[in-house]
Amino acid sequence: MKIYTKTGDKGTTALFGGTRVPKHHIRIESYGTVDELNSHLGLIRDQNIDQHYKDILMIIQDRLFTVGSTLATDPAKAILKSGKERLNIPKISVGDIKRLEEEIDNMNNALPEMTHFVLPGGHQTVSFCHIARTVCRRAERLASALNDLEPFQPEALTYLNRLSDYLFVLARKLSHDLNAEEIQWIPQKES
Repeated sequence: MKIYTKTGDKGTTALFGGTRVPKHHIRIESYGTVDELNSHLGLIRDQNIDQHYKDILMIIQDRLFTVGSTLATDPAKAILKSGKERLNIPKISVGDIKRLEEEIDNMNNALPEMTHFVLPGGHQTVSFCHIARTVCRRAERLASALNDLEPFQPEALTYLNRLSDYLFVLARKLSHDLNAEEIQWIPQKES
């Protein structure tokens, strides 16, 4: 497979299905941000954390490729006039979302109750989680805007929403596991 094709030299790229769009199209921004998120998850997975979290992050990375393929597909080219799928694009399942919810619940059960917002930081690994969480929220905002224009599989959008929750709780759990200080945000009163 050749890495450079020169087909994008004029600022366009092809979606699954062949449609060419500008590289700044919201569809490209959406799946590009999901790709950026996936890279941040790889960085977290490379840290000295429990193998269970690494295994779950690997599953999530795989699922993000599925979300990305959904976002990269031209909906007009995905379905034949007969209603059958033309492209064999994998889908996010309700089970994928439930897996995240179960992981969130399991981590949350091992943590003290949260009474305040938490300032990102305390340990480099925790900070990586917070960065990934904010990139996930950006991916979700972009995907939501795209969905308003050209609806796609609803579970993909739900997955991004739940994933940002997962990453927040993972940051808290890693703070706990690493004995890192979790700094609560307490609004300062005017002097």
